[in-house]
Amino acid sequence: RKYLLLDSVDCVMSLGRDDLRKRWRIEFLGEPAIDAGGVSREWFQLVTEQIFDPAFGLFVSSVNNQMAMNINPASAFACPDDHLLYFRFLGRVIGRALFDRQLIKGHMVRTLYKQLLGWPITFDDIKSQDEEYYQSLKKLTKMEDLSVMCLDFTATEESMGARVEVELVEGGAMKEVTNENVAEYLEANLRYRMMDRTKPQLTELLLGFFDIVPEPALTVLDANELELILCGLPQIDMDDWKANTNYSSIYEGKGRSHQVVRWFWEVVGEEFDQELKARLLQFVTGTSGVPPGGFSVLQGIDGNIKKFTIHGVDRKVYQLPRAHTCFNRIDLPDYYSKEELLDNLRKAVTMSNMGFGLE
Repeated sequence: RKYLLLDSVDCVMSLGRDDLRKRWRIEFLGEPAIDAGGVSREWFQLVTEQIFDPAFGLFVSSVNNQMAMNINPASAFACPDDHLLYFRFLGRVIGRALFDRQLIKGHMVRTLYKQLLGWPITFDDIKSQDEEYYQSLKKLTKMEDLSVMCLDFTATEESMGARVEVELVEGGAMKEVTNENVAEYLEANLRYRMMDRTKPQLTELLLGFFDIVPEPALTVLDANELELILCGLPQIDMDDWKANTNYSSIYEGKGRSHQVVRWFWEVVGEEFDQELKARLLQFVTGTSGVPPGGFSVLQGIDGNIKKFTIHGVDRKVYQLPRAHTCFNRIDLPDYYSKEELLDNLRKAVTMSNMGFGLE
């Protein structure tokens, strides 16, 4: 198994489109096991675990969530052995996993699931991946005179220790950002940050995926559902979750003994099935994955421990719960009844794929 990934890439990339969609039978050399499902399951886990490993160089952890992997813009330097071939291979493996109902070993950022599904990317996706960068863009919309910022239509990247200036539009280095064209500047940043920055890698990933999966077959899924199908429902220890939850604002004093908090845990523990529990995790933390060490080691945007937090808010401010994924925090209104909490919490976690503009 020393050369498992290399051998797998050679085999999968040698197949034509017709063969790619035929049944795959996996064998490990020197191991006489018959593939009745277990061997294939292990193979999907092993090859994706290697590819998503940050040490391999193709992916890096998201700024907001250490468990969600994003494409490494510098993958050509970090993994010089034909990095694009690996992305094409991964696309095929993900497509085949979806086809065969196999699980992969690695959670991706929500944007990548949306791009596999052909969903539009919004400023909300920037916020879910990098809260600090999102806030820096948001501030520009509120400035009276942008000329004092001396901005142009460029972005700065660091590669191999060197800073490189990238034009966001043609002639961007000579185009000043003003209050009149700030909307265009924001759109250019969105396009570059979420797509153009990793366009070659993303293109190969999508090509590989669609080598296997017909696009019409994806119309019934959303990004959260796709993650759950590919990564599986997490094993959630409710006692561990409760024990490692913090409470703030109007729930801080009483904590778990507050009536609304008691309703919350009753709803999650008794009314939510495994899928809704996973969707609640996606809503609040950005991914359905639970760290191997449990909820006690849940990390925030800065890489430090940021435990799941229930923040109390006045129900008159807004009706539905809101999430802050960079802080693993849910803003939970002080509802009048358990039924009202159940109804609104279910709405929030099932509607969380809907993106909104830059507020």
